[in-house]
Amino acid sequence: MSGEGRRAAVALRPARLRPADLVRLGGTGLRTRPLRVFLSALGIAIGVAAMVAVVGISSSSRAEVDRRLDALGTNMLRVAPGQAPDGTTTRLPREAAAMIRNIGPVRQVAATGEVKGAAVYRNEHIPAGRTSSVEVAAADAELLPAIGGEVRIGRWLDQAPEEYPTVVLGAQAARRLDVYTPGTRLWLGGTWFSLVGVLHPVPLAPEIDNTALVGRQAARTYLGFDGHPSTVYVRARDDRVQAVRAVLAATANPEKPGGVLVSRPSDALAAREATESTLTGLLLGLGSVALLVGAVGVGNTMVISVLERRPEIGLRRALGATSGQIRGQFVAEALLLSALGGLGGTVLGTAITAGFAAVRGWPTEVPVWATAAGIAVTLVIGALAGLYPAVRAGRLAPTQALAGP
Repeated sequence: MSGEGRRAAVALRPARLRPADLVRLGGTGLRTRPLRVFLSALGIAIGVAAMVAVVGISSSSRAEVDRRLDALGTNMLRVAPGQAPDGTTTRLPREAAAMIRNIGPVRQVAATGEVKGAAVYRNEHIPAGRTSSVEVAAADAELLPAIGGEVRIGRWLDQAPEEYPTVVLGAQAARRLDVYTPGTRLWLGGTWFSLVGVLHPVPLAPEIDNTALVGRQAARTYLGFDGHPSTVYVRARDDRVQAVRAVLAATANPEKPGGVLVSRPSDALAAREATESTLTGLLLGLGSVALLVGAVGVGNTMVISVLERRPEIGLRRALGATSGQIRGQFVAEALLLSALGGLGGTVLGTAITAGFAAVRGWPTEVPVWATAAGIAVTLVIGALAGLYPAVRAGRLAPTQALAGP
């Protein structure tokens, strides 16, 4: 080919479109039809919002179920001394709680220790036999969080000097002694103790309700407490409760593990696991259906959009645009439209979830994967839906495309 022919061929070569050019070209197609773009994006947004809202409401519902089951103590275990093979009652080592804390999945550990021979009275003049059946126990400062207890009046032991003779009464103990005012002095174990607080009833540890609780150091100093725990309350990770229970006895008392009693997990734990399995299946099923509806909406919108613009495609082909440039333009427009609808649907679905959860008093929970999946799937579906008709139009001769559908 001569030099003049090569120059002519170069002059007739179509211009290359960079990615930035495709984005601008696709954006121009959207700006020239604002109403159609709004309606198309609205259809996409509704589908994505349905998917996000379904997943978000299901997740929020599951979070509420988890919150209620947590209040039932599904992950709490009790460790107590049992009987040795010879029939004698064993004692837990003083270090039992500290050793249990070394178990990896354990979250909280707190112990109480029975103070033998100690009784609590309104004053020193009450006969020794009239104890009101109130038990006396030494308690760790971490006891309340471990058993889900709350202070009704006054404060907990950790807010008073540990070595001072202070006492906190359980709900039933305060009722039996008819004492509720912080600062009241009680005759306990032959020593005056000052009342600092009264607890609400503790459903997870009802034995605490009828107990007068004193700090461990004060129990040693004034009541002769020997330091051996009588009950250790253990909170473990929900998914590792059974594994923790299997090693608790040997950990609490390595010398005599057979003399340790470990409670079995709450029946609510099995209910929790069954509930989570059911809600997970429901979430996946409803999310898939909603996403399918959104996919159909995206595909329908993009196919109609491209088919309506076949005359424009024919005109661009007549002006020298290649099939690849036609495909690129409409795929870029489909991606922009899908991104617009996907983002709007994600915001709308999150707002619906938050509003519904607020009305029901649930915690709001929208999984990140749901929002990411909603946007990603709309982009993929939008690209595929825009590519197919664009490919067909790109294969047409300019005269056929200008003729319309």
